[in-house]
Order: sequence, then C-alpha cells, then structure tokens
Amino acid sequence: MRVEQAPAIANVYGNANMGGTQGTGGSSAIANSWEQLRRAGATARAMFVQAAAGKWNVPAGEVRLANGVLTHASGQQAHFGELLEDAAKVTPPDQVTLKDPKTFTLIGTDRVRRKDSVAKSTGAARYTQDVRLPNMLVAMVAHPPKFGAKVKSFDGSAAKNVPGVVEVYQIPSGVAVVANDTWAARQGRDALKVTWDESGAETRGSAAILASFKDLAAGKSAAPEGKNGWKGFDSKGEAARAAGGTAAVEVAYDFPYLAHATMEPMNCVAVVKGNSAQLIFGSQTQTLDQLNTARIVGNLPGAIQIETLPAGGSFGRRANFQSDYVVECVQIAKKVGGGRPVKLVWTREDDMRAGYYRPIVHHTVRVTTDAEGYPATWRHRIVTQSIMKGAPPGMSGDIDFTAAEGALGSPYLKATPVVDAQLLTPDVGVPVLWWRSVGATHTAYVMEHTIDQLARAAGKDPVEYRRALYVKAGANRHLAVLNTAAEKAGWATPAPAGWTRGVAVHESFGSVVAQIAEVQLENGVPKVGRVVTAIDCGVAISPDQIAAQMEGGTCYGLSAALFGEITLTDGVVDQGNFDTYRVLRNSEAPRVETYIVPSANPPSGVGEPGTPVIGPAVANALLAINGQPVLSQPFVKA
Repeated sequence: MRVEQAPAIANVYGNANMGGTQGTGGSSAIANSWEQLRRAGATARAMFVQAAAGKWNVPAGEVRLANGVLTHASGQQAHFGELLEDAAKVTPPDQVTLKDPKTFTLIGTDRVRRKDSVAKSTGAARYTQDVRLPNMLVAMVAHPPKFGAKVKSFDGSAAKNVPGVVEVYQIPSGVAVVANDTWAARQGRDALKVTWDESGAETRGSAAILASFKDLAAGKSAAPEGKNGWKGFDSKGEAARAAGGTAAVEVAYDFPYLAHATMEPMNCVAVVKGNSAQLIFGSQTQTLDQLNTARIVGNLPGAIQIETLPAGGSFGRRANFQSDYVVECVQIAKKVGGGRPVKLVWTREDDMRAGYYRPIVHHTVRVTTDAEGYPATWRHRIVTQSIMKGAPPGMSGDIDFTAAEGALGSPYLKATPVVDAQLLTPDVGVPVLWWRSVGATHTAYVMEHTIDQLARAAGKDPVEYRRALYVKAGANRHLAVLNTAAEKAGWATPAPAGWTRGVAVHESFGSVVAQIAEVQLENGVPKVGRVVTAIDCGVAISPDQIAAQMEGGTCYGLSAALFGEITLTDGVVDQGNFDTYRVLRNSEAPRVETYIVPSANPPSGVGEPGTPVIGPAVANALLAINGQPVLSQPFVKA
C-alpha cells in the first residue's frame, strides 16, 4: 500500500469532526475516518466481488475474498488488478454490510504499522525545508519585538547591499527580505533598520498579566462586561453554598505561556501568478489556509492549490485562524510577482518570539467535603485568554469551551452535589492558540492535583478515593483505566526503594487515560522513572501506534510540566531558542508502559490524551513525598 496526500478539496476530503473543513486537529483524524473508510472498503469489496461473479458467471454470494485474492469453489481466482477494469464499471451499492469486528485480521494487531517510518528515519521524507523549485527565492521577515506593534519606517539600503539579497518589502506583519538563499536572507534581515510604532502594542510583562488575572479571580478588579465577562460552565445546586462553610481545600494554580517548540519552525512555499496561488508546505488546516490566501490574491478559496507535506511537528501551531506565516509567504510572493516561487523561512527565534502560545491560566478552587471526606461543594474560577477569539463565524459560541474542557464534564463535578464553576476570558495582546491537548493542559492538572489533596485531607488512598467518586459519577471508563493502571503498576505494593508513586486520570478528545508515575527527587529536581499508562480509546486500530503516541505525549507533557515557560518583559518575549526554553532531554525521558483497555466503542483520540496526565501524576507523587501541593508550573524554575 502507498499513501498519497489528498489535495485541498474540502467537499471531498473534509473532516466531519471539524465542521466539514479540511484539516487535522483535536485528535480527530481516526475518529473521523473510521466509518468512512470502513464503508469505502466494504463498497470496493462488493464491487470487486460483483465483477468476479459476472466474469465467472457464478452467484456473488459464492465469491470469497481474502488477502487481496478473489476465489470461487470452482477453482477460479483473480487479484484486484486483474478485475480493476470490470469492477470500475459496477455501480457502487447504496448499502453495504460492514465486517463483524470479531473477524478483523488487521485492526487491533501489530500488522498495522506506519507507512512513513522508513522515509522519516532515512531522511527520504520531503519536508517544506527540503523544497527546491527552479528560480526560487528565500524570504525572512523582521517582526516587531512587541505584539501589536507595526512598522513606522524602515531603511533597507544596508540589506540590499548584502550579496544575494534581491529586494526588501514592507508587509502588514513586518519587513521582508527576499534573497537567493537562506543565509543571504538572514544577513539582509539583520542589516535592516526598522522603527516600530508601538502605540497599539502589548507592553505588559507576563508577571503583570498573571497578576491581573489573579485580581480578576479574587474580585479585586472589575471583570469585563458582555462577551468577555464571567460565564458559567458548570452549575449545580445552590451556588451560593460553594462560597461558604469550611473548605477542606482552597488553592490557586498558575500556568505560564508555552511555546509549541516544533522541531521544524514555521515555513511555506508559495507561487503566486495573477489571482492564482499554489502552496507547498505542511498544512494542518487546508481550508483555513485556502480562505486566507484567497483573500490576498482575490480568488475563491477552492481555486487555491495546496500540496501538503509532512510537518516537522505542529501540536496545533500550524492551524490558526489567521494562517499567519502562510499569509506572510503569499504576500511576499505576490509582491515578487511573475509566478516566481518564494520560500518563507522562520528561524527558531522567530518561532519562539513571534508565534502563538498556550495561554497563561489562573485557577482558583475551593472545595468543602461531607462527613466521609468527599466533595460536597466545589467552587471553581478560571481566568485565561480565549483561543477562539477571532474564529470564523459559526465556530465560536458564547463561551470558549476550549478553556474549560477537562473541568467541564469532569466526573468529580458530577459526583459533587453543589457546583459553581465560571470562566473569564479577558483580552490580552499576546497571541494564543491551541497547544497539544488544549484546555486539558491545565484543567487535568487542577482537577487531579486537587483530588489528591482532598484524598490526603480525608486520610484516604488516592486510588480508592477516585474509585469511590467514579462509582458516584457512573464513570465506568475512568474506573476501568484506573484499575488497569493500578494493577499493572503494582499500586497495592510498595514502590521501589527511593521512589514514590503518583496517580492521575483524565478524559480528553473522547479517550480516558490513567497514569501512575514513579518519581524521586535528585537535588530537589523531580526525576521520573517508570510511567504506567492505561488508555480506553475505543477500538484500538494500531496498538503499536497508540503506544508510540502515549510515549511521545507523555514526554511532551512532562517537558512542559518540568521546564516549559515563555515569559515577557515589558511586552518582549525573553526566550529565543532551546538554550533558554528548556525541553526534556533524551536522558530524562521516562520508561512508558502502555496498556490498552479493550473496547467496542468507535475509535477516539490518541495523539493528545497522553499529554495532560503526566504533570498531575508527577505532582501527586511530589505531594506524597513532602506533603506540599505544587501550585504552579514549571516545577523547575529557570
């Protein structure tokens, strides 16, 4: 089998889980394609069987198909290729019978493997940075140091004197230098003299932004009115009761801005001729990129051609409503004109300082308990920027549920008689975006670390405490993954000498993941050894790939919890590369064991659900070590 990327045609290749737009995100690819591809396969099978039956003059019910070969009891047989022409003439049936899962021979086995592993491992895979077109130019853009600033004036004379530089252009997001190669473009950009108009820029530092969030949550400053005001995302019982009584746990949590830190920074190749445009790059949302490109060249979105390449990491970064770096490339290519190809290249520093981030988030939680130590009232406040601000019409509602997902619908809130949970999304001038597992990046931590504190206050084992709440909430899937992880990790037995275990369970993107992490402190720094993971993701199509995603997602989430932090000083991002934005090293990666809970449900997400669980699992182990909750990330301060 050979896999070929689909062209950008939303009405043919649209993602039903993304409103019919073409793109991938929200761990929706397999969930969207599951029944589509099963029906496509069953339809093709029926057409081949009918073709064979007609050719051999036998009843279709007597034709058998296995391992790509059609056979009949008479001894006649044929491969697909031999019947392709005849099968193409058969009218596709309106209704087909899908295979009984009990007869699956590929799905759920290790025979289902990735088709791109060898190409990626040997360097044969073609990424945007590998694209070389005849007469192609390379562009880099000087972006303002503060978000929201604009070009006031610039002097490009020194840049034009750099050998290889072809031209300098002003575009809405900055000043572009176009050259014959990447090195000349970078040298030219470094030679630019730009004066920025910062009258509309965000000039606060990240500490000031977080402080304003804290004041809003505490009621020390007035909340915005209207759409950006407080919105309830969960309410049950007499809400006023949640503010009274003696709290068993009353805590506040803080989360920093996070960079996506993709190994391949943003880049794009554009060819613009008249009002036509062809794009070659690792597009994550082809429909949005077509729409934003069409606005620049003056054409219909469907006329914009996109050749989608593999992306060297996205984690949500290559899918934003503005198509920021794509638009830059198209604007530059349009100025160059004549259909000459232009490749836009962002450096790592551009990506860190001019990109989009997981937003800063502040939570406050106040819980009172009943006589048995279980939650009786739960008051919850979340203050963060809205990721959905600026979404196309129809994509955003009255409340940005991406900011509350994970707390919204939590079995712990379902098991609590009185709930008062509200969200506030004030405007800030720093661009924010979904980041692998989106709202769960912070809500999983808050819910799971709070539950461990409640279990500790009640004098109960954290696993047993969760089991009781899951029974109350009817959360059978949560209970199943928790039981599996606890059994496989040996929760009922002491941890290895020098190690302490922490547990966390969370549902995101339709899948439920439980993790038990073994943690020790080395010179005050958490070290994570073994991580036992149990997942219920519906039908497990490729167990090997599920395990790989759990391993990668765990390391990505652990990296953020331990080290990840983007800070701003007077509106300027402090970090620029991996020397200042610390990420997990190979030597720090834990050993991840993955156990799949059998399920007959349709497949659900796998790419993201492993990311949000490891942070609280480690925090809960640290709580067990020293009795102190960890109320902010990252755990290791720069």
